[in-house]
Amino acid sequence: MPEVIFPGPEGRLEGRFHPGIRPRAPVALILHSHPQAGGTMNNKIVQLMYQTFVKRGFATLRFNFRGVGKSQGTFDNGIGELSDAASALDWVQQIHPEAEQTWVAGVSFGAWIGMQLLMRRPEIKGFISIAPPANMYDFGFLAPCPSSGIIIQGEADEVVSPASVQKLVDKLRTQRHITIHHDTIPGANHFFANELDLLMKSVDGYLDMRLNK
Repeated sequence: MPEVIFPGPEGRLEGRFHPGIRPRAPVALILHSHPQAGGTMNNKIVQLMYQTFVKRGFATLRFNFRGVGKSQGTFDNGIGELSDAASALDWVQQIHPEAEQTWVAGVSFGAWIGMQLLMRRPEIKGFISIAPPANMYDFGFLAPCPSSGIIIQGEADEVVSPASVQKLVDKLRTQRHITIHHDTIPGANHFFANELDLLMKSVDGYLDMRLNK
């Protein structure tokens, strides 16, 4: 799990990168939760998603947004963080320019950033959004949402209301040509503190379905 430093819009960004095992390996970018609420690339959910993509042969990158860990810059309310994510994807694509597909996965704030990224990058063919903060940020930019993906929510989430996520899912499901999966994890809070195994069972089940077609 080599540590990497790559250029971002506001200076260096710190990440962990696992190269793909073959030239046209697919690419996955993992985005962490809110930097001002303790979110880092070492968040447990981020690490577990990183590991599952690595196991599947993806060229996988997780990194710290600006101002977190060794990443330079300061928190920018999502605007700069979206630029950070775009720079991170650029960096991976320089190493794997012929990636057969690209995925983005995000946790909470990172899910919001990830879904904005897929609007700007048509090569992203799949997404995993865990506890997207639909009651805190406007997801109206997903018009139309260009990729199929899965949204996973904790039933007892005390930060993001399950009803706001359901509303987002319902809206996305009215669109043609994409399929939105939605899993609710019973009893899980915003951090899936005691339900990480159920969360990853949902993630892995979805990836099995999408990647084995």
